[in-house]
Amino acid sequence: MSSLNELSELREQIIRIKDDEKVPIVIVGNKSDLEEDRAVPRARAFALSQSWGNAPYYETSARRRANVNEVFIDLCRQIIRKDLQGSSKGRDEPERKRENTNRSERKRERRPKTKRKGPCVIL
Repeated sequence: MSSLNELSELREQIIRIKDDEKVPIVIVGNKSDLEEDRAVPRARAFALSQSWGNAPYYETSARRRANVNEVFIDLCRQIIRKDLQGSSKGRDEPERKRENTNRSERKRERRPKTKRKGPCVIL
């Protein structure tokens, strides 16, 4: 099985677990310094990134320290952006609607929040 097929299966598992089609994700081809040993054509990896809604695609080399930090920075930025979008959803709610909540709803709002699941899935 090719690594891209495995990657597609992993992405499907993550989407199923997170119940969200727009999970933060990057596609990474490693060992870019070993071009002659390439298993996945660059065009095929790029096409996959396009089919996933322009998911960022990086080619990395730990030996040359190429794009390794950039991958993590990009993924962290995606996670932060997604968290900010999720936390701003309740802010646009009109004040009238908030005033009309009954007591039980207000009590629920005062309860301490339970620990949230982390934004990452490691399989």
